[in-house]
Amino acid sequence: MLDLAAFLNSYLVLSSKQQIEHTTMKTSEPETRLRRLLQQRILVLDGAMGTMIQSHKLSDADFRSDRFADFPHELAGNNDLLSLTQPDIIKQIHLDYLLAGADIVETNTFNSTRSSQSDYHLEDLAYELNLEAAKLARAAVDEITATTPDKPRFVAGVLGPTSKTASLSPKVSDPGFRNISFDKLVADYSNSTNALIAGGVDIIMIETAFDTLNAKAAIFAISECFEAKGRTLPIMISGTITDASGRTLSGQTVAAFCNSVAHAQPLSIGFNCALGAEQLRPHIEETAAIVNCYVATHPNAGLPNEFGEYDQSPNEMAAIIADFAERGFVNVVGGCCGTTPDHITAICKAVEGVTPRAIPQLKPACRLAGLEAFNIDAASLFINVGERTNITGSAKFSRLIIDENYDEALEVALQQVESGAQIIDINMDEGMLDSEMAMEKFLKLIASEPDICRVPIMIDSSKWEIIETGLKCVQGKSIVNSISLKEGEEDFLEKAKLCMKYGAAVIVMAFDEKGQADSLEKKNAICKRSYDLLTQTIGFPAEDIIFDPNIFAVATGIEEHNNYAVDFIEACRYIKKNLPGALISGGVSNVSFSFRGNNTVREAIHSVFLYHAIQAGLTMGIVNAGQLTVYDDIPADLKKAVEDVILNKHDNGTENLMEVAANYSGESQKKTAADIAWRDADVEKRLAYALVKGITKFITEDTEEARQKADKPIEVIEGPLMKGMDEVGDLFGSGKMFLPQVVKSARVMKQAVAYLLPYIEAEKGGVIQSKGKILMATVKGDVHDIGKNIVGVVLGCNNYDVIDLGVMVPCEKILQVAKDENVDVIGLSGLITPSLDEMVHVAGEMQRLNFNIPLLIGGATTSKAHTAVKIEQNYINDSTIYVPDASRSVSVVSTLLNDKNKTEYASKIRSEYEVIRERVANRSTRLKLLPYKKANANPFTADWSNFTATKPAFLGTKVFTDYSLEELIDYIDWTPFFITWSLAGKYPAILNDEKVGEAATDLFGDAQALLKKIVDEKLLTAKAVIGFWPANKIADNDVQLYAADESGAPLSKLHFLRQQMPKEADLPNLCLADFIAPQSAENGTDYIGGFAVTTGIGADELAAKYSAQNDDYTAIMVKALADRLAEAFAERMHERVRKEFWGFDPTEKFSATELIGEKYRGIRPAPGYPACPDHSEKQTLFSLLNAAEETQIELTESFAMNPAASVSGFYFGNPESKYFSVGKITQEQVDELSNRNGKSAAEMTKLLTPNLE
Repeated sequence: MLDLAAFLNSYLVLSSKQQIEHTTMKTSEPETRLRRLLQQRILVLDGAMGTMIQSHKLSDADFRSDRFADFPHELAGNNDLLSLTQPDIIKQIHLDYLLAGADIVETNTFNSTRSSQSDYHLEDLAYELNLEAAKLARAAVDEITATTPDKPRFVAGVLGPTSKTASLSPKVSDPGFRNISFDKLVADYSNSTNALIAGGVDIIMIETAFDTLNAKAAIFAISECFEAKGRTLPIMISGTITDASGRTLSGQTVAAFCNSVAHAQPLSIGFNCALGAEQLRPHIEETAAIVNCYVATHPNAGLPNEFGEYDQSPNEMAAIIADFAERGFVNVVGGCCGTTPDHITAICKAVEGVTPRAIPQLKPACRLAGLEAFNIDAASLFINVGERTNITGSAKFSRLIIDENYDEALEVALQQVESGAQIIDINMDEGMLDSEMAMEKFLKLIASEPDICRVPIMIDSSKWEIIETGLKCVQGKSIVNSISLKEGEEDFLEKAKLCMKYGAAVIVMAFDEKGQADSLEKKNAICKRSYDLLTQTIGFPAEDIIFDPNIFAVATGIEEHNNYAVDFIEACRYIKKNLPGALISGGVSNVSFSFRGNNTVREAIHSVFLYHAIQAGLTMGIVNAGQLTVYDDIPADLKKAVEDVILNKHDNGTENLMEVAANYSGESQKKTAADIAWRDADVEKRLAYALVKGITKFITEDTEEARQKADKPIEVIEGPLMKGMDEVGDLFGSGKMFLPQVVKSARVMKQAVAYLLPYIEAEKGGVIQSKGKILMATVKGDVHDIGKNIVGVVLGCNNYDVIDLGVMVPCEKILQVAKDENVDVIGLSGLITPSLDEMVHVAGEMQRLNFNIPLLIGGATTSKAHTAVKIEQNYINDSTIYVPDASRSVSVVSTLLNDKNKTEYASKIRSEYEVIRERVANRSTRLKLLPYKKANANPFTADWSNFTATKPAFLGTKVFTDYSLEELIDYIDWTPFFITWSLAGKYPAILNDEKVGEAATDLFGDAQALLKKIVDEKLLTAKAVIGFWPANKIADNDVQLYAADESGAPLSKLHFLRQQMPKEADLPNLCLADFIAPQSAENGTDYIGGFAVTTGIGADELAAKYSAQNDDYTAIMVKALADRLAEAFAERMHERVRKEFWGFDPTEKFSATELIGEKYRGIRPAPGYPACPDHSEKQTLFSLLNAAEETQIELTESFAMNPAASVSGFYFGNPESKYFSVGKITQEQVDELSNRNGKSAAEMTKLLTPNLE
């Protein structure tokens, strides 16, 4: 055997050879200096370009300059364009960072790809933007380096992530859809890379990579550019972790990301953006331990506070970075969002003199990745490669793919993973199939299934074009199955080079120009020749070579076949000893082909063969992971007969095995049906299991069995049911269960209790003990209750007695019931802004009436800041606590009802709120609003002389009485749906999330099933009314509407509010009225639209039906889906308005994601929202639309819409209209508004309290 020292020596020699092709290209002098410096000290990147640009307060005209003055599309916010239109500003920012101490400055090219610039219709400028940005950075670096030649500086050319993603679908209804291809990304990145190199950069940086497949396309493009130019530059790769889950947006863990991009042989790998340094710390620490290159990080200046601002000071951030440095995590540091030259100066001082991280010597391993990393090293156990997704080896899978039944095909893949496959082999080679298309579609669908794509993929085909198609679809590091010398050395090496570029390991078949190796001598010779060609000619990493020395069938009755298994096993020994680093694989099922039809014998053959092959060095095998029996469990006579055949112990082995096999012709030893072993447990354990898993199927019979065993029916609740709920509570509290699962558990509990109640009441002695009594209510004027209902269910699950008063509950009723029921806590909920004022009122009344119980505040418009500033001081007898979501409710309530813990907790909250009040007060003193008249004198003014309004297809109103719900499904924005259930993350990435992905996927599946039922059975009704009217702006902030008939008589006025915050020169103080042509406009009348839509008709009744069945989970789901459908209805109707009913943009084409991102022309602001914070304007809108009669939507006294699943607002068609926030205003404007709309100043002050300074 090869000793360890000899092995490591051989491996290190090979590792150096892996750089052969790379090092034959020319290395620049700056790269040599850079690498020398990195060995000496920690280098510093610059800080945020965007933050510094924003500090200049540039107007749209500044972005345009003379060159783009007449460009027909909006350009404000296109920071990369400033390299052309404001080069002096960009260069000065570079200079400021260099003077602050930065060693490396990044080019202003984060969005300079064709893909990102297409958002501004400037894709043809991509090359120029990259070129000129690189020249600006180069000039700044050269200027500063000339003054201090002993301290060279460097330019990093930035390749941003683009605005599209190759791994995720933007279409809810089509998870296989992609809005960009790998090839288009490669072309895009090649264009940018060539320009950056021409502009003189020293480094190429792939930055803020949120989708690893995009990053791999960038790596491929860079490699192509380097080859074409015969030179290389160092590559820095920086991913982004999107939230506390520790994953990228496309779902990969840190280790998986690092494995997937390592083939770039980067100068550094690291992470930036999305998180502050403190939050990035564990991810940087992990990276430092697992990569054999330098580590770089440039975090944000902390996390945004509740007001959207970055608070972390230069010294605070530098202190955290200093800890990174001192602990040996980093080689390069810098700043991202919110950082400035002051931050960079502080960081430079913090890392000065600190020894840089030493690059660790990692042990040899094949480092693969799906969503999670999968490393194969000398200590790894045998690896199962799932084979049932191979169309040539599974009749079932073949039929499913040919029939295009991809849903069931995905279930086959999932079954493989759940049965233990650590890698899955995908093969689509079928003569009656478009195999390339099928491979692409299936891999893209797998990417949307986190339980499948968490493992690496083996892309299997006899056709290279199919393999290459597959490589372009997989973000992780996959395995290519296979390449060989069959077509000669040139073809072999060319395909191997491409595998290196795509970042894949390869299976190398023992096959050469003369055919398949069928003897030990041929197997060894071909594997040795292939190994030498790969490692010595092109520097292919030895650890990414996986040999398949060919497994052939034994026991065929042909004498020449008898030694096939022995030859394979001995070839494994040869490879292990003589080809260091290489791994070994094989198609295990081939060996038992002679016994097809007898699964018991086949499984025994597989297990015996693997037992000996693994000992000889076999690393992995393509085998049905669900059909392997344990070696020691094989019956003795069968095991001996099989062993004789596998090891070719004697000539009559085949005959003996056939005789023994006749006794084992039954079914496989393994059950493949769904495991229901839990049903065999005692009833107490069955009840606990059903509660944890949310299974209602057996709850009645199990509860009855438990009742029969108990002395009293109440004991079933107090015993096994509460024990099960305690387990649910523990799992939820520890983060191992999530809100949707808890609500499912509550459904099981409620059904069990409902079954027992008649028996308990019959005894007249049973009382269910609770931990406390909680009163909950949505305050007066508000009809939204989804969040409140979820909190109630969660508290009920934890044995609290919840009194839910419902919606629109007046203060008097809340407090009277609280007294009558002697409740322990009051919880208030609200969604619309007037509810905030009502909560202030309730708090004041609780103080006046001398209540002494905690008050909880929650709901979409509430916040910790508002609770601290507006509510808490009104109720000082006890605690006032803001509860951000249902997941916090149990811990908050349990603490407040624990005398020992309450005092310290309440004191901590009060201190925290006091700090918030002081901070807000300090901000208030700094904020000097403009006088109202001065704000009016600075409106947005369009070029009305060249404006002609598009006349809508009709004037007046149009009613839709039973709109198709099915049509709305593709317009659903699912992200808020998950937020409703306290699952944080963007759809569809949340389905892949390491922490909540399983819960989110289950919830999404339940939602899809209920949505289908709602649509198919028409359980909800969608109604809408839209309208258009001639209109003009009058006075400063009003819009006059005119009758739609020939008279054109004045109809109604809309009254809007204007921003009063101070603005930089050339920036207007906006008001919605500014987007309507004034009466003085040359081309006459403009138009304005309005709408009211609902999908909530029937929602309350349907939810009540499920609640009556003790199914709160589905009841809440009904309302959550109705809410999402209403928003989708508003989105769809706005699309039809733009293209059809108003028709100002009839040819627009946007994906669902782009619609959600508001890429279209025009806006639909809603009363009560930032651009129109006055809820009372809904009265005028509803009157114009006759909305109550046409749609059944009613307004409450606080102007909430009932049904809650309703949306209303205005349509603006001006191409320059945009969403904005009115923000803080003065009492002067409120008083003036009351004069205009005829409402009292007191009423308007109350409505607009959140906006008053």
